[in-house]
Amino acid sequence: MKGQSPHLSGEAKELLPTHVAIVMDGNGRWAKERNLPRVAGHRRGVESVRAVVRAAGELGIKYMTLYAFSVENWSRPRDEVETLMKYLARYLKTEIPELNRNNVKLEAIGQLYRLPESAQKQLAATKAALEKNNGLTLILALSYGGRTEIVDAVRSVADKVKRGILDPAEIDEQVFGQHLYTRNWPDPDLVIRTSGEMRLSNFLLWQVSYAEFVVTPTLWPDFRKPQFLAALEEFAGRHRRFGAV
Repeated sequence: MKGQSPHLSGEAKELLPTHVAIVMDGNGRWAKERNLPRVAGHRRGVESVRAVVRAAGELGIKYMTLYAFSVENWSRPRDEVETLMKYLARYLKTEIPELNRNNVKLEAIGQLYRLPESAQKQLAATKAALEKNNGLTLILALSYGGRTEIVDAVRSVADKVKRGILDPAEIDEQVFGQHLYTRNWPDPDLVIRTSGEMRLSNFLLWQVSYAEFVVTPTLWPDFRKPQFLAALEEFAGRHRRFGAV
């Protein structure tokens, strides 16, 4: 990544992505390096969420999707999962004033029915509290998996075909996309992954077909506005061809 600066260049300001998606990786390693329990990394990571969401709102970025909890994460130790769910509910409640000040609207994608009832209720309450905002739309991927999303979409399409609502000959990329969790928003232009890992981890597999990727060695709990701006600078230097010359 290019040098980290507290300010964006003029070129980067002109070429901001509409939708940024982030794989927030490295919480556990951050904690391990400091001989702390893994949950300490998650707790610190909330500060990174706050910093990045605030920065995106200030810049006028319209959409941000954060990979907060994957379907695979349910297989983690029970104590860790329970703690993460408590942190989620707490974050959703305590961040309402901050998100309102920054004109942020909240959405969520994934198998939300698998979340604890307390988290589901708080998610609904927070979305309602922020529904009139029209700045950044923050999309939390919770109990989310890209393959699961595609399978759910296939089921939905198949059901419509079975009931005679949809002709198989009419199914194209646009029609299929309307059955995805993300049908109400544009695909990500930029995917940022922290901690240096070079993989998607089952994140937005359909939607990132032509997204630019920026991978930073910074662990998520240390990722703040300067690192975010550096990723935007790198994005601005890319030439997006979308398969053309």
